[in-house]
Amino acid sequence: MSGGSGRDGVVRIAMWSGPRNISTAMMRAFENRADAFVADEPFYAAWLARSGADHPMREAVLASQPTDPAKVAAMLLGPIPAGRGLFYQKHMAHHMTPDMDLSWMAGCRHAFLIRAPAEVLASYAVRRAAPTLEDIGVVRQGELFDREAQRLGRAPPVIEGRDVLADPAGRLSALCAALEIPFDPAMLAWPAGRRDTDGVWAPAWYDAVERSTGFSAPPAPVTIADLAPELRAVAEAAEPHYARLARYRLE
Repeated sequence: MSGGSGRDGVVRIAMWSGPRNISTAMMRAFENRADAFVADEPFYAAWLARSGADHPMREAVLASQPTDPAKVAAMLLGPIPAGRGLFYQKHMAHHMTPDMDLSWMAGCRHAFLIRAPAEVLASYAVRRAAPTLEDIGVVRQGELFDREAQRLGRAPPVIEGRDVLADPAGRLSALCAALEIPFDPAMLAWPAGRRDTDGVWAPAWYDAVERSTGFSAPPAPVTIADLAPELRAVAEAAEPHYARLARYRLE
């Protein structure tokens, strides 16, 4: 694994997802390790400031984080609490707008968390009306994957959310091996409740994960045909981007 260990000895892991995957549960899993510190969607406010998107708790999010991407990047490469050797960063791929400097990414090890677009859209539409292709981040996720693959000379790790739910120990062990860190069984269960490290937006999005104490069973599959008609075109446009990354998912 090239990069991701700074001169301070900290391994920085950037996990790139879209919304309505198991990204917050994955953050819980890593935060439950004794050696880890986590960051929750650190570019959210910077993206909101650029996009003008009308998200729940928009003003609170803008007030809670830097809106200057350079300041966010400096934080991601900066110090973490003493004694922690692992810095896990939960990122939404669509938060990285084309004008943002991505040079900070060389200081991290990267992995990509994917979910079938029909399932993402079915879940997302419950929270926000009329989600778009950009909202679910799958195109940008593929661009970031390609950038990291070119840097490494091979595909970075890709993990399917449904696979993790079906076999948490096996899939997290495979992910840790791909990231060249030890697997910790503490990743499989955590106390219920909110965390100080959760984004200020947690009340709008994290009700289910706050009740959780581990990974739940996989939900029933959702196909494009199951979606409301207005969502099917978005799912169809997203599907090739998802399928391309799915070819690289950890087995």
